[in-house]
Formats: sequence, structure tokens, C-alpha cells
Amino acid sequence: MAKRLPSTPPNLPGFSYVRALGSGGFADVFLYEQNMPRRQVAVKVLLAEVVTPSVRQMFQAEANLMAQLSAHPAVLTVYQASVASDGRPYLVMELCSPTLSQRYRMTPLGVPEALSIGVKIAGAVETAHRAGVLHRDVKPSNILTTAYGHPVLSDFGIAATLGDAELAEAVGMSVPWSAPEVLTDDTTGTVASEVWALGATIYSLIAGRSPFEVVGTENSSAQLITRIRRAKPEPIGRADVPARLEAVLRRSMSRKPEARQHSVLELIRDLQSVEAELGFVPTPADLSVDEWAAAIAVDDDDRTRVKGVVAASSADRRRRRRGEQTSGSDRTVVRETGAGTSDRHSTPLGVRGAWLIAACVVLGAAFVVTLTVVLLRVSAPADIPAVHDVSGRSAGGTIEFSWQDPGLAANDEYQVSVDGGAPSLQRGTTFTVDSDNRRVCLTVTVNRAGRTGAPSSPKCVDPAAAQ
Repeated sequence: MAKRLPSTPPNLPGFSYVRALGSGGFADVFLYEQNMPRRQVAVKVLLAEVVTPSVRQMFQAEANLMAQLSAHPAVLTVYQASVASDGRPYLVMELCSPTLSQRYRMTPLGVPEALSIGVKIAGAVETAHRAGVLHRDVKPSNILTTAYGHPVLSDFGIAATLGDAELAEAVGMSVPWSAPEVLTDDTTGTVASEVWALGATIYSLIAGRSPFEVVGTENSSAQLITRIRRAKPEPIGRADVPARLEAVLRRSMSRKPEARQHSVLELIRDLQSVEAELGFVPTPADLSVDEWAAAIAVDDDDRTRVKGVVAASSADRRRRRRGEQTSGSDRTVVRETGAGTSDRHSTPLGVRGAWLIAACVVLGAAFVVTLTVVLLRVSAPADIPAVHDVSGRSAGGTIEFSWQDPGLAANDEYQVSVDGGAPSLQRGTTFTVDSDNRRVCLTVTVNRAGRTGAPSSPKCVDPAAAQ
């Protein structure tokens, strides 16, 4: 089929058209020069034939959401959004390079670079999940590179706002990185399907091909879908790829969603553990743990929303520059990200002033977090069930915790915290962690539409004591 020519670029006040950058199934991207402040920008314009009143309304909600999320260092920055004089909605975005999606096909990435990109992009997806948002189209071509070499994730959920027919087409274009349950229309997207897409994307960067392409054979969409439904990805076939990394990626692409990592945060932990085993400094994951994520205002019927996902509280994002926190409980290296502008665009403060501000923020945040925990324990909603009698056992270097279902409603989830670390969400009543022969404590709380009940008593298991 012949490639479609770009549409006519719109006349935008304050911007001068330069040239077309690319065309997609529902939008074109053009290079413009902004007059003030003077800079080159990428402008994404919806095609006239897909624009309806409902699409225009959803696009506005999507633009607001994208602008909120683009505070994250690994999310493409959106400068503004509006509707052109010809009625086509558009987004003005940071100008980035798409060369990564071309480069990995010609020269697969080294393991250290692919792991680093994977952790950073996964941090953006996990932050979106904590804000209640699904991306729904994670793949190599949606990872762009800034002028300073930072990977950023683009196209947050825009394809998912175009209606069922367009959504099906958008999913079809992303077959190589889509989970089986998405391809069989069992779901339009879940946290589990995004874990799959992230694993498939990291695999692709290392292998130079998508996980279910077979070199020397037919790789049509029909063939790929058949192989994806079997969920047995081809071995990467590189001597420098450790077996542990292959196992992590295979788990992320398990046929059954419940067999995958239970959250993107758990996938991040696995990737960082591979980095550590290889002798690399683990890449910090920029995670939003501030109230701003829960405050993003999007219509309740927005189909990119993940229901019942909340963010834990933390200090201001400016601390990111000055330090990294390594959680001794889950070995996840985290750089805390809060409201404000990404450090890719921030102006440094004076050193002494910055340290004073940081000290005040840390002390203040510590007080607020402590007070919040106390208040939650005292005033947990009575209508939300509580988990009791968490059990745990150690076997083969892992600890498996389990508990009885206290009576979850249809959209309830368990909020699981390891040693007081950042919580992850799941529906299952078991949780397994690598013990490394150390004492591990687990707390389980029921999350109902963003509200949490009373936490369980911490259950601690010490493998060394059991020996």
C-alpha cells in the first residue's frame, strides 16, 4: 500500500512552518519555528477526517493529561495545545529525534544502554500508572531522544481516544509489542499489558528485532499474532546477554498476565538487579511519589485511566539533582519526582541556597509523611475491608507471602509495600520477593478507587533464622 502524503500544515499564529517530519495513522507531525521564545518545535496535528466533536473533547483532556505527565524527565515535553483555524487540534511539543527506533534495527543496543533506557522509560510508565493513566502503545518508535541524549516516551494514550475502529487500527500497527489479551480484544489495556509491552520493547532494543520475529521466515501480522498468543519469544542469541536478563524479559512476556511482574515497579527492580549483577551502577528510576499524580484532573470516562491507582507522598522533585535513594528493602534505585518542571529544563540554584531549601523540604516532607501515616491508621474508611493474618515462607532464595481475600469488590486492588517502600498494586493474594538471605517485611492494604483501608500488621520473614 502506498504511503500517505502529509496533510496540509495548518496556519498557526506565532509559529512559522518549516517542513514535514512524519505521518501516522491519525496525525501528522510538522517542524515549526516558534517566534517567541524562538525555538524549533514539533507540532502534532490530527487528521481532519478523524476529528469529531467527541474526539475534539477527548483530545483536550488528553492534552491536559500529557502536559501534566510531561513534567517527568522521561516523558516528551508538551508546550501547548490548541485548535487550528481549520478545526484540527494540535500539540506543540519538544523537538526530539526518532533515530533510536531506526538505530536498533541496524545496530542492536548494548546491554548497559538498553537496560538504562528500559529503567528510565519504565519509570515514566510507572509514574503514569500512579496517576491512573495507561499509555497503551509502548514500543521502540515511541521512544524519542532529546538533544542531550535523554530517552523520552511520547504519544501517551492519544491513539486510545479515537474510538473503537481507530483504536483497533492503532493496536494493529503495534502488533509486535502487544500482549496476547490485547490482540484477542479481551482488554484494551491494563498494567499487565504494559509490563508486556515494556519487556518486548527492551528485548527489541537488544535483539534488533521484535520478540516474535523469526529471521528467514514470514513475519506478517497474522504470523506474529499466532506466535504472540503462544508467548514463547525467540532467544535473543547474543553471548553478552546474561541468562538472568533473558529470564526477566521472558517473565514480562508470560502468556498469563498474572505470571508477569505484578507492576512496572517490579519490572524496574528486576532490571536494576540485572545491572547490579553485571557490575553496573543501577540506573535510578524517576518515580513520582507526590500528591500531584493523584491530582491530575481527567474525565472519569477517559479510557486511558487506570482505576484505583494512587501515589504515595514524598519530598519535592528538586531533590533529584542532589541525591539518589537506594531502598534497602527492594533494592530499587529511586530518584523522587514531584510537581514542577523536569530537571531537563530547570535552572540551578546557588549551592548553599539549594542545600538549605533541600534540608527544609526533607524535614517538612518527613513530618508530613509521618503525620499522614498516623492519620491513615486512625481514620481508615470503615467500608474498605482489611487484610489480616499475612503468612510468609522462605524457599530457594525467595520469600512468598500470602493472605486470605477479605472480600474485595470488583475494582478493588491490594496495595503491597515491602519494608515500607513504594507500594505496588495487584489483584492476586500472593507476593514473591528475592530474599538475598535477609529479613523482609510485607504490609498489605486494600485500595478502593483511590482510597485505602487499614493496613495489615507487618509480616516479617527472616530466612537466616529459619535455617
